[in-house]
Amino acid sequence: MRYQYDAIVVGGGVIGGAIAYNLAKRGIKVLLLEKDRLASKSSGAAAGMLAAQAELDGVGPLFQLARKSRAMFTRLADEIKGTSGIDIELINKGMLKVAINEQEQQEYKRFIAIQRQSGDQADWLTGEEVREKEPALSQDIIGAMLLDKDGHVEAPQLTLGLLKSAAVLGVVIKEYVEVYDFQFTKERVTGVVTSEGDFTSENVIVAGGAWSKKLLSKTGIQLETHPVKGECFSIVTHRPLLTSTIFSHGCYLVPKKGGRIIVGATVKPRTFNPKVTIEGISFLMENAKKLMPSILEAELEQTWAGIRPQTADGYPYLGEHPVYKGLFIATGHFRNGILLSPITGEIISDLVEGKSTSVNLAPFRVDRLVKQLV
Repeated sequence: MRYQYDAIVVGGGVIGGAIAYNLAKRGIKVLLLEKDRLASKSSGAAAGMLAAQAELDGVGPLFQLARKSRAMFTRLADEIKGTSGIDIELINKGMLKVAINEQEQQEYKRFIAIQRQSGDQADWLTGEEVREKEPALSQDIIGAMLLDKDGHVEAPQLTLGLLKSAAVLGVVIKEYVEVYDFQFTKERVTGVVTSEGDFTSENVIVAGGAWSKKLLSKTGIQLETHPVKGECFSIVTHRPLLTSTIFSHGCYLVPKKGGRIIVGATVKPRTFNPKVTIEGISFLMENAKKLMPSILEAELEQTWAGIRPQTADGYPYLGEHPVYKGLFIATGHFRNGILLSPITGEIISDLVEGKSTSVNLAPFRVDRLVKQLV
């Protein structure tokens, strides 16, 4: 049996959810397919940082894309709450990118100068000022970048909020439906072949994260991407230890409500193995202890891991397939999937509608890093 839609989104994570939601707002009839549970992969595992300035140095197209996307979250939070009733728990209490040696201090001061030239707010705090702001932090911290605009959300809530808002607006969502292949007429996509039959559409968007590469190999291309496992753990305390998100080279600490802190994340490339290892959690614990010694007294809540899609140059793929019209690709966001989800949803929706976008997509085009399969 065949079912006709205006667009089919493959992937039930934050990127797929953002695309489906944006398409639905434009009155487009959308089907979203997820081979497992919604938000069950990296979107559900993320700490939810909106680290446009902390993650990126302040130059280049990815930084500009991240800034645009970060600015969309206040409105998006209101939209999702109003449509689905889900609170994405947007927190804008700033971020401290801390330095523990002179080399990091000089590097971060250079970043501050660059980011100020770009029009962003960034300031330097001495070690004493850092501890005045966050008394639980270590004496080993000699200073920090203060980034007032970087914040965080609850990643699973954002993902489910986008998806459930999309459903309210008419998107048909099917879990546990795997896409096996695509259907084409000449050089135009016409649908997908799935575990529940065929679904037809002249617009198909692949937003399957680290699993996109395998599916897209059916189209004769091989994306230059690889999976990267990130392990995390969370702790809880009766009295909150932090108000600001703490970002360092060794780990990050993201304070959530109820005295909860998420600590992440390891970087283990080229594996789809989701198991949490003693090695990974021990590494994070040692680095977290150096930043905040009192974490030793906290209660360990849980551990988990997510598999993130990384590209060879660190830029996501955003655009149309180099051969087949109507087949769009949105993957490779690595550690910035949560942050880049609003702008990605808008960009892909513009492309589906044949509109020009507000972003120069040349650095993110699909054909920049692909291999043709024989």
